[in-house]
Amino acid sequence: MEALLSTLADWKSFNAIVVGDFMLDQQLYGNANRLSPDAPVPVLHVTKQENQPGGAANLCLDLIAMHGHVQALGVTGSDTEADVLINALNDRRVNTQGIVKDASRPTTVKRNLIGLAQGRHAQKMFRVDFESAAEIEQSISDQILKQFDAQLPDADFVCIEDYNKGVCTPALCKEIIRRAQIAGKPVYVDPAPIKDYSKYQGATAITPNRTEGELASTLGTDSTNQQLARDLKDQYQFTTVVLTLDKHGALVDSDDLPEQELIPTQARAVYDVTGAGDMMLAGLAAARANGLDWVDSVRLANAAAGLEVEIFGVAPIPIERIHHEILSLSADSRGKVRTLDEAIVMTKAAKNDGKSVVFTNGCFDVIHAGHISLLQRAAALGDVLIVAMNDDHSVRGLKGPTRPVNDQENRARVLGALECVDAVVLFNEETPIKLIEGIKPDVLVKGGDYSIETVVGADFVIQHGGRVELLDLIDGLSTTSTIERMKDS
Repeated sequence: MEALLSTLADWKSFNAIVVGDFMLDQQLYGNANRLSPDAPVPVLHVTKQENQPGGAANLCLDLIAMHGHVQALGVTGSDTEADVLINALNDRRVNTQGIVKDASRPTTVKRNLIGLAQGRHAQKMFRVDFESAAEIEQSISDQILKQFDAQLPDADFVCIEDYNKGVCTPALCKEIIRRAQIAGKPVYVDPAPIKDYSKYQGATAITPNRTEGELASTLGTDSTNQQLARDLKDQYQFTTVVLTLDKHGALVDSDDLPEQELIPTQARAVYDVTGAGDMMLAGLAAARANGLDWVDSVRLANAAAGLEVEIFGVAPIPIERIHHEILSLSADSRGKVRTLDEAIVMTKAAKNDGKSVVFTNGCFDVIHAGHISLLQRAAALGDVLIVAMNDDHSVRGLKGPTRPVNDQENRARVLGALECVDAVVLFNEETPIKLIEGIKPDVLVKGGDYSIETVVGADFVIQHGGRVELLDLIDGLSTTSTIERMKDS
């Protein structure tokens, strides 16, 4: 886990090529409060329409969210939907020069009808597909391979995202894998639900789920996960098989590992599994490009896919949010204590989710009701509360040789136990300005005994679009007065 956290802290961008079935996902939202008068079916009164890149296009966005530079290779129709899809990818910095328009086929569109009944949460009612699964012509395949050859020298890896819609023909897949092997570039495959994986033979890694794996294996449904993964790896000469097992995690069988390993995942309140396979492949490939071994790469991919299933529909998960998730899962005895670098990651993850970050600081030596009130009110000003706490050396410099009464470990443990506190960051400088400049909070909070002019970091926060809040203190409550009363008693 240390290698994983270290790599995430020093995460590097990468260059990816994505080959596959590019789709447009359309969501038609509306109210479904009545039945049709001419048939016993619900009527959807559409109030909103959304268009999102889907299939291999969604994988591109997942890789972009992980700080990748992505070249897209695929096929669309020559229609309005193709323009919508390509413009959406261009807007998100995906290079679409390798997407070929073929007037003989439609752009693949998945149109989802999503209704709300009695104001409750959205529920998918029906889906309408526009597509052709016919294999692309050789002339189209040649255009894709020409683009592939031009982009391969700069690529760190290649992804094949196959939805069995005619683009990933056996001939094209075999040629992609052959040319990548010659160039020494790994190829990662999210396979279609097909009975024969021969067209992927020799790929670096493949990520089927249990059902998909059974379909392509020579073994029956009674085989163990271990037997199934080994059969796929040996039969099709993959370097690695990552067999995904839903809530049970993923089984890794690799030539680079002494034995198979089951990598567990965090239990989720699953809402929508759409896009989880794309996110799994993106996380695996991006992690490998950053030098992680297969076990840690699958840990990262598991975390990414787990975050995806908690979202209704499909949305790319930024690497900062994945980092924060893995930090949370690895917290164990540290509780909510974070380093500055970890707090910065936490802040970026929150802001990527549209959340606001609140920052305050203090010694918090002997916790009393005044502290609790201040922290609760501070937390109410935003979504995430980060508390900077003076370490023991810093407290002695401020309060004298007899302080702190409680050491930094115990003080941090008490602060971390408060529900309103999301993270505790220790610092040993005289002021927390270094932390404020690194975290860039949206709201900086101090007690009412300060003025804005005397709050450390106030100018910085305001200059960066934030604000400073001064909260009234509770009369008669302070650590110093508490200690004095204890002495008197």
